[in-house]
Amino acid sequence: MSIPPLIGTAALEACLGNAALIVLDASWYLPDAGRDARAEFLDGHVPGAQFFDLDLASHQATSLPHMLPTAAEFESLSRDLGVSTESEIVVYDGSGVNLSAARVWWMFRAFGHDRVSVLDGGLGAWRVEQRPLDAGEPMKRTPGDFHAVLRSSYVRSLDEMEAIVAEGSVQVIDARPAGRFRGIDAEPRPGLRSGHMPGALSIPYGELVDATGRLLGAEPLRERLLAAGVDLTSPVVATCGSGTSACAILLALEVLDAPAGALYDGSWTEWGGRDDLPVEPG
Repeated sequence: MSIPPLIGTAALEACLGNAALIVLDASWYLPDAGRDARAEFLDGHVPGAQFFDLDLASHQATSLPHMLPTAAEFESLSRDLGVSTESEIVVYDGSGVNLSAARVWWMFRAFGHDRVSVLDGGLGAWRVEQRPLDAGEPMKRTPGDFHAVLRSSYVRSLDEMEAIVAEGSVQVIDARPAGRFRGIDAEPRPGLRSGHMPGALSIPYGELVDATGRLLGAEPLRERLLAAGVDLTSPVVATCGSGTSACAILLALEVLDAPAGALYDGSWTEWGGRDDLPVEPG
């Protein structure tokens, strides 16, 4: 049985100490952000939380960032964090905009574990409400028995994206900031072209949360997606810079009970890094 995609701060605090609960701090930042996610975790985290290293949990045998690891690799990492088949996982980050927490939420679902939620508002809301924090290294959990099996419907490859773009068969939503989508602002990773995939819709991931970092309410969220031209009854593929922030789109679709979306894992780092694929500005 799956649990809701979002959990509030009060609800999470009430569950702390539950043996089935696994809390993961999945904070990650772009290199130019000047933030050290690991150091911030040691400075203060939700009691009992384990640090989920997104870079370590990505496929290592590729030059593309944050590609899905193999099922065996993800299974091993998850077990080491204490994840079992019956675990109820809560993921958060410190970005205030669900920059990376939604990615880890999606990864667990992609590998067959539906009992996972994102902490609404993340660590920022937790701190503002002066809820308890631990510092330093957490106690290592007993290894779990989680078994990972990739659900292929959750992810799209480059070949599949070429066909989707050529045929216009599936809605493509780009979660990068608007300036990068329009080709006005440079990409943070060198060597990438500016612009977006032909036919893609722009919904910057930061626009899906309110001033407190919480996901917009159902109706404002629905209105934001509709205003961007999204048909909430049709399939969606989400994309961004490296397949991380795009998962906030997939989280929003789940909250709205819309058809489950898929992720283009290579995202703009793959598409914009090639000169043989179509790119549109503006």
